[in-house]
Amino acid sequence: MTQPARRLRNVRRVAGLVTVAVATSLGLSSCLVLPYLPGNGASSSSSPSSVPVTPQTPPTGTTGLEQFYGQHLSWSSCTGGECSKLIVPIDYAKPADGTIQLALLRVPARDGSQRIGSLVVNPGGPGGSGVDYAKAADQIVGNEVRRRFDIVGFDPRGVGRSAPIDCLSDTELDTFLGGTDPTPDNAAEEQNLVAEDKKLADGCATKNPKLVGHVSTVDAAKDMDVLRAALGEQKLNYLGKSYGTFLGSTYADLFPKLVGRMVLDGVVPPDLTSKELNIGQASGFELATRSYVADCIKNSDCPVGQSVDEGMQWIRDFLRGLDSQPIAVTDDQRVTKLTEAWGSMGIAQAMYDQSLWPTLSDALKNAKDGDGNLLMRLADEMADRTPGGQYSGNIMEVIYAVNCLDRPDTADPAQVEANAAEALKASPTWGKYLAWSSVACGEWDVKSTGTPHKVTAAGSGPIVVVGTIRDPATIYAWSVQLRQELSNAVLITWDGDGHTAYKRSNACVDDPIDNYYVNGTTPQDGLTC
Repeated sequence: MTQPARRLRNVRRVAGLVTVAVATSLGLSSCLVLPYLPGNGASSSSSPSSVPVTPQTPPTGTTGLEQFYGQHLSWSSCTGGECSKLIVPIDYAKPADGTIQLALLRVPARDGSQRIGSLVVNPGGPGGSGVDYAKAADQIVGNEVRRRFDIVGFDPRGVGRSAPIDCLSDTELDTFLGGTDPTPDNAAEEQNLVAEDKKLADGCATKNPKLVGHVSTVDAAKDMDVLRAALGEQKLNYLGKSYGTFLGSTYADLFPKLVGRMVLDGVVPPDLTSKELNIGQASGFELATRSYVADCIKNSDCPVGQSVDEGMQWIRDFLRGLDSQPIAVTDDQRVTKLTEAWGSMGIAQAMYDQSLWPTLSDALKNAKDGDGNLLMRLADEMADRTPGGQYSGNIMEVIYAVNCLDRPDTADPAQVEANAAEALKASPTWGKYLAWSSVACGEWDVKSTGTPHKVTAAGSGPIVVVGTIRDPATIYAWSVQLRQELSNAVLITWDGDGHTAYKRSNACVDDPIDNYYVNGTTPQDGLTC
């Protein structure tokens, strides 16, 4: 994610920061990337647990926010755990100008007698549902962590159940995602793509006039501190994946003395420009795709060829062919053609977790025979979309609302073309696609409130950074970069494939992280698994 986030970075063509968003068997999506999209979970029939809450003093610099920091959460049984609402101001600079409610879900610690506290989790995106992520508590953290911590997820402002940003109808979103050429070949196609980006930007501003300028990562990080206080925690214990690392490191820089046990897995450093993000993800997806092809050619029936270079060229030719001759889709109620845009999303989706590689091979075999249904289903997973054409969440829209506030971009075709030429050097397969991925932010109707900047979190406790060598959406170099920028951090490296590492790799990664959460023991810096 960042999906991560999305056209690879921005959910639209593959972020995000994302995911919400998915890199495990729970489901997949992208970044800025979305590592996980958990299911709804089982219904909870138990009564809400009673956890003593110690009122917290608002931190320095939060004058005028006492009513928010002093609120008491009322929990009730709901599907998957216990639910509540957190009230936060729309504008932290003008807290009297209106409020919104953030949806929360808590899965209580299995052993209340040995409960350590709350662990707040975020799956990425931007736009991933922390509520849905927390419902999958048994899968997203280790057994001992699950036993000792309440797992708490929240839908960030503008996301899911928390004053959701809505910009386009489902039909319009289909056109935005799959109806334009993501790698325009001429001025007319460039203008068409920019026009669709402008329609999204205008829709977001028109339909969400009060909130659209206040869904930045800084806003969400401030919300997270209000949540910390409402949970009665002196410090924030946190697990952030993909874009969730951007949110976590932003929080750490704003509130370093309030950082508890924090793990940032699949890093998006806050100092990346939009161009750097696109080029980095292009190189990441190129590396991941080569890894997929290398695995595929071990089988005699690999659909893309019998060598890595041959396979990469086949994929490029296949996507280029979809541009002029889309393949039939017969089991979708609205989409009848697998376009280059939908096909690119489908292939990218499979890069988030190597368990999807056999499905991708089957989808490409079918596509060679003129059947685009299976590859379209992979694209649907990326878009959080059903074959009936309904979008289960709003990640495909809110990811732009967040990213466009966090970092400025350009819609100037000449500049985008120059960026594309540079991106193609890093990635012949994904470079042009990603270079055009963030044009919507160049058309955004609300001025960016953020600029790329380094974070140090000086004065924080030790922060654990985790990077995966062949991560497609959040390249390993970014984990190294953030580790170097943070004043007090350690780095765990997983020499593996797919997006993120904790609870989807092996005990070498998982055990030291579990020990850190439960016992406060900082993992060895430079540990490689």
